[in-house]
Amino acid sequence: MMWVKTSSHKQEKKMDQVSYRTISANEKIVKKEWVVVDAQEMIVGRLATAVARILRGKNKPYYTPHFDCGDNVIIVNADKIRFTGKKMTDKVYVRHTTYPGGQRFATPREVLAKNPIKVVEHAIRGMLPKNRLGDQLFRNLHVYAGPNHPHEGQNPKVININEIK
Repeated sequence: MMWVKTSSHKQEKKMDQVSYRTISANEKIVKKEWVVVDAQEMIVGRLATAVARILRGKNKPYYTPHFDCGDNVIIVNADKIRFTGKKMTDKVYVRHTTYPGGQRFATPREVLAKNPIKVVEHAIRGMLPKNRLGDQLFRNLHVYAGPNHPHEGQNPKVININEIK
């Protein structure tokens, strides 16, 4: 703190503004990487929370809430995920066709049999912001049912979600 004289000959406290600067992330600071997560035998909710944190960039020191500073995430083996308890049969996904009487219900077992990617995407989408930033972050997610993915050109590094805090 330093003391500054004002026009009325009083002294006021003034903060040293150089040492209190907050750095916001921008295109120059952010270094986006590609990471691969193997979802085999992982619990859906725990996988989704960890991946949502990586997509937001909360695991980086320069995290800024209003900017896309997260990584691109590739999830493989989405068809081998699991639920705890009786959620596989008791949980219900609800959607609407936009026609009168068009409400449709499905259990995770039915959705996994038809399109296993939708279960993982739905869980992660629900943990991202509900605005334009959330839409932009969701485009950084790539989910595949099997062990192969077409993103080898980006040189993704394989990470273990259980080791990330």
